[in-house]
Amino acid sequence: MIDEKEIRKIVESVVSSVTSNGSPQAAAFSVGTAPSVIPKATPIISPTAGIGGQDGVFDRMEDAINASKKAFEEFKIFSVRDRERLISIVRRVTRDHAEEFSKMTYEETGMGNIKDKIIKHKNCAKNSPGTEDLVSRAWSGEKGVVLEEFAPFGIIGSITPSTHPVPTMMNNIVIMLASGNTVIFNPHPGAKKVTAYALQVYHKAVVAGGFPENLFSCVKNPTIDSANIMFKHPDVTLLSITGGPGVVKAAMSTNKKVIAAGPGNPPVLVDETANLDHAADCIIRGGSFDNNLLCISEKEVFVVESVFDKFMLAMEKAGAYRIDELNLNLLAKKAFIPDEKGGHVLNREIVGKGASHLGDLVKINVPEGTRMLFGETNKDNLFVMEEQMTSFMPVVRVKNFKEGLEASLVAERGYGHTAIIHSKDMDRITEFASVMKTTIVVANGMSTQGDGPDDGEAYLAFTIATPTGEGITSPRDFCKIRRLAVAGSLRFV
Repeated sequence: MIDEKEIRKIVESVVSSVTSNGSPQAAAFSVGTAPSVIPKATPIISPTAGIGGQDGVFDRMEDAINASKKAFEEFKIFSVRDRERLISIVRRVTRDHAEEFSKMTYEETGMGNIKDKIIKHKNCAKNSPGTEDLVSRAWSGEKGVVLEEFAPFGIIGSITPSTHPVPTMMNNIVIMLASGNTVIFNPHPGAKKVTAYALQVYHKAVVAGGFPENLFSCVKNPTIDSANIMFKHPDVTLLSITGGPGVVKAAMSTNKKVIAAGPGNPPVLVDETANLDHAADCIIRGGSFDNNLLCISEKEVFVVESVFDKFMLAMEKAGAYRIDELNLNLLAKKAFIPDEKGGHVLNREIVGKGASHLGDLVKINVPEGTRMLFGETNKDNLFVMEEQMTSFMPVVRVKNFKEGLEASLVAERGYGHTAIIHSKDMDRITEFASVMKTTIVVANGMSTQGDGPDDGEAYLAFTIATPTGEGITSPRDFCKIRRLAVAGSLRFV
């Protein structure tokens, strides 16, 4: 067991290490009174939420938990069909407010770009899985009937990130309430305002639809202490964590069930059989989406030597801007800063920044509209080995498929998250997927096609549970399985 002091230390280090933007624009909106759901409205500055909570936002984590416990008891009388109606309200609010939430997120965090955030919100509204995921199982025979159904855990405590604050929250609300649970959010401090504001908009719409108050809630000012209270409180039965390894470790020390998303550093392998123009287009589109903030996005590319030069030309043809070795080294010095242990840490000021911003850092003129910078590096470069989440793509020359596979495995760092391959050789694709052992493998497409977008298949989730094994989560992951066996009866055929 990790004691409380160590948990506090771990969470504190995680919170302090993640980007938090104090831009003056962020002060333009505040938590308090959520606007009407249908018309878009300017957020209203108001007093603190108070211990009773205001539209799902509380000053104290303890009060949020107590309110969530009451809401869970009230929610029990609502049917699965009722839950789906609630989910339809949440989907509609997300579509109606996609632009507003996107602008507010950008203003508060300074990361990504508004256009892609709007797409992300709408995609989340459409593709988050609901009650359709909860398909019961039954067996019948001469000895009777056995039925298995999904039951809620109860109150879920959720940590959400600053990179995708509202989509993660919305996706969690849909998935967790589809299962009959209630959920409390301890959002990242760097996105606490937009998270609380959006939650109030959802809350007003759901309550107006006839559902109980506080089915989902959050604290107005998330802190290390509020996270600790949520982790340790006996009424919180399950923890859902989207954060770094430190906060995951802290959550797991509670001996509660934890569903945890972990880091990723997705490699791309391009072999000599690949359609190079298509591969370049996919890498730019997937890797530049929201300025590379997605954990599944392409982070580094390994290209077989025999087609390396052609691939680099294909990247330029597709609209990426190539930088030379000198400027690449200058950019690396801006992106990675020395730490106290003699190594390097990521400069959080580059996270989620666009190509033009990176160009300004090294004083080069990047053509307007460029979504990605790229350049040749070696496989040990920090841009290759670190999850930098910015608009630069390192490209590494490898001798052959075998060396590229080995290099991809090293760069992925054992996270088991996402890997991408471009090849027309099905045996190589199969070997790549087998060796990489990642939760997501994408072949001959964009990284985003691996997590249920409009240009892919299946469903979408913003909690990709690699450390705990659930993978791309769905409502059934937040349920208990209960079995009813009726001996000798109900077999009617």
